[in-house]
Amino acid sequence: MELHWLKPLLGRPAPFVTIHLDATRADASGDEEVAGRWRALRRELERSGASATVLDEIEERVTRPTGVAGPHGRVVVADAEGVVLDRVLKEAPAQSTAHLDDVPVLLPAVRAADQATRFLLVEVDRQGADLTWSDGSGLRTAQKESVEGDHDELRKVKETGDGWRARRVQMRAEDSWERNAETVAAELDKQVVEKKPEVVLVTGDVRAVSLLCHAVAPRTKDLVVEVPGGSRADGVKQDVFHQRVAEALEAFRQRRRQDAIDRYREELGRGGAAVTSVDDVVTVLQRGQVRELLLHEDVTLPGSALGDRHLWVGPDPLQIASSQDDLAGIGVTEGARKMPADVALLRAALGQDAGLTIALDGQVEAVDGVGAVLRYTDGSTPSEAVPTQSQDQRRLRDVV
Repeated sequence: MELHWLKPLLGRPAPFVTIHLDATRADASGDEEVAGRWRALRRELERSGASATVLDEIEERVTRPTGVAGPHGRVVVADAEGVVLDRVLKEAPAQSTAHLDDVPVLLPAVRAADQATRFLLVEVDRQGADLTWSDGSGLRTAQKESVEGDHDELRKVKETGDGWRARRVQMRAEDSWERNAETVAAELDKQVVEKKPEVVLVTGDVRAVSLLCHAVAPRTKDLVVEVPGGSRADGVKQDVFHQRVAEALEAFRQRRRQDAIDRYREELGRGGAAVTSVDDVVTVLQRGQVRELLLHEDVTLPGSALGDRHLWVGPDPLQIASSQDDLAGIGVTEGARKMPADVALLRAALGQDAGLTIALDGQVEAVDGVGAVLRYTDGSTPSEAVPTQSQDQRRLRDVV
C-alpha cells in the first residue's frame, strides 16, 4: 500500500485535529444524522480548545454529501491553518471520534487505505474506450473521459457472390479495430505513466479487449485485470458488473498484502533483507533502507507492544530513535520531541517513500508487531538470523 497521499501532513504546524466520522446516509434523513454526529464531535473539540475557524472549515466539508452509497466513513485531518487531508473510507468506524493533539492520528486513515485501491476502469469497444479513474479511496469517480479511434470501417460483412470484395471489407474492418485499439493503448500507456494506478480493470467487447491488451506496453499489461460483463453501450446489468469489479479489487488487495508478507517471510527466514522489532526497524528507518513497513493489525490497541510506546524524533522524518540519547547520538539535539510510536514509524516510512502492509492475525511473526522489508542491506544492517543484542533472546519470545 502506498502512503504518498499522507505526504501533505509532513512538516505542517501543530496542533492537529483528526476526525474519524461515520458518514453513512441511510435514508432521506441521513444528512441530519451525519450533521448530528459532527456536532457532538465539535462540542468535544471546542472544549479541548480547537480553533473555531478550523472547525468551521471541517464542518463545511463533513456535512457535504460524499456521493457514496451504503455504509462508509470519512477521515479529516486539519492543522493550525486548515484542512490538510480529507478522505472517504470504505468502512464506517464503529464509533465516530475526534482528537486534538500535537500529531495527527494516522492509523484509522492508514487502515482505510489498506481497504482501498487506486484503479482505472477501461470500458472498450471497437471504436474506442471510456476511461474512469477512481479517487484515492477507490469508492468514487474522480475523472471520466473517452478516447475514440479515427478508423470507422468497423463492421464485417457476410460472404456473398463477390467473395473477394467481402474479404477486403473484412480486412479493412480488422485493420480499423487494430488501429483504434492502438489509439486507446497509446493514451492508456500515457496515463498509466502519469497517474500510476495500482490496477487497470478492462472490460467490454471481447475482441476489442483482446486487441487492447495486445497493444499496450508491458508496464500497463502488468497492471491489467480483465473483468467480464461491462460495456460502453446501454443494457449492462450494472449491479452484477459492479459486484464483479468489487471482487476483482478485493482479490487485488489480497494479492498486494500477500506478496508483501511472502517477501517479508522469505527475507526474514534467511536472514536477508528484512528485520523485526521496534529497535531494529527504527535503525533501518534512520538510514532510509525500508521498502515496505509491516504492522500487525493489533499493534496500536491499548496494552499491545506498540500501543503505549513512544519514540523520539527530530524535525526530519528520518530522524527517529528509541530514546533521546539515541537521537542525540545521530546528531539531533534541536527540535527533539517524543511522538507515539505508530505515528513516528509511519512518518519515517513516508519520508523515504516506503509502502505499508497491515498484516492480519496469524499472517506473520513480528517482534513487537513490527517488521520491515528492506531496499538493501550492508554489514551494519541488523540481522535476524542470529540474536545480535543482549536483549534479543527476550524479544524473540515476545512475538505478536
